Amino acid sequence: MIRVLIVDDSALMRSLLTEILSSAPDIEVVGSAQDPYVARERIKALNPDVLTLDVEMPRMDGLTFLRNLMRLRPMPVVMVSSLTEQGAEVTLQALELGAVDFVCKPKGVSAEGIRDYAEDLIEKIRLAATLKPRPHPSAAAASGLAQRKLAAGAVSVQLLAIGASTGGTEAIKEVLLRLPPDAPGVVIAQHIPPGFSAAFARRMNQQTGLVVKEAEDGERIRRGHAYIAPGDYHLRVRCEGSHYVCRLDQSEPVNRHRPSVDVLFWSVAEAAGAKSAAALLTGMGADGAEGLKTLREQGAYTIAQDEATSVVWGMPGEAVRRGAAIEVLPLPAIATALLQGLEMKH
Repeated sequence: MIRVLIVDDSALMRSLLTEILSSAPDIEVVGSAQDPYVARERIKALNPDVLTLDVEMPRMDGLTFLRNLMRLRPMPVVMVSSLTEQGAEVTLQALELGAVDFVCKPKGVSAEGIRDYAEDLIEKIRLAATLKPRPHPSAAAASGLAQRKLAAGAVSVQLLAIGASTGGTEAIKEVLLRLPPDAPGVVIAQHIPPGFSAAFARRMNQQTGLVVKEAEDGERIRRGHAYIAPGDYHLRVRCEGSHYVCRLDQSEPVNRHRPSVDVLFWSVAEAAGAKSAAALLTGMGADGAEGLKTLREQGAYTIAQDEATSVVWGMPGEAVRRGAAIEVLPLPAIATALLQGLEMKH
């Protein structure tokens, strides 16, 4: 049984989360707490396997509590976030501090929506229970590596593509930190809700040497820029004349996801083929594995993140099993390999 402690200042949310999680035969809600001070005592008394943690609470905010928890008693934490701009910012900071994943609080959803929410929450709790919290590399450690510019003619790749899911916001940050400010244009599909993608793009723009933004429909892809698929939109790349452009649409989800990594990778394979390089990073499921294989077949240089540095080796592991990756690399090596992609291809 997976033992879960729920920390939330809302009695309604504590009740809802308890009801949802208790419906799973392999999950036991061992207790709940209305604030971090009570939570601290109940963690000692109940020894849970996984914690759900509200990001906004009285007496001590969720981030302060999480920072202390990861220092004194590291354990898997799934953040429960409000669908607000502030909630998105705090949630991304929580992932930076070591939370393994997050869910948004349901708001005005249908019975079908609650069923989907319950399935998602239970799946994330099960996954969290299998993970060991790991310290994330500090921005300071990586930031000095990306200041040099590319030598003229050193890189023949014209387009870089990155896909990720669980654990991906921090993995993407590490790759972007290690890219020089004049790197080829980067297109990114990260499984993330609407609103959170804008906050994620802002954080990456502040923390890396690239210009990072949410992609806009029809926008030209430029060197030194990274374009993140907005939540609930597929991002595709099209070749128009002598340049590449972003195209957004809300066609059906693929592999249950919108944005889908497969959708992005298939479009890059068609638009850029052998002039592109792509990396599939940490994430649950198989989204992106088939797209990475298509890219390899079209002559692109393809990378899967290795198991040791992945929070979840689902998506990259599936890509390796399908023969989609030319190389399987640890996260710190991926940025350099992407830039050297065409020279290293075999």
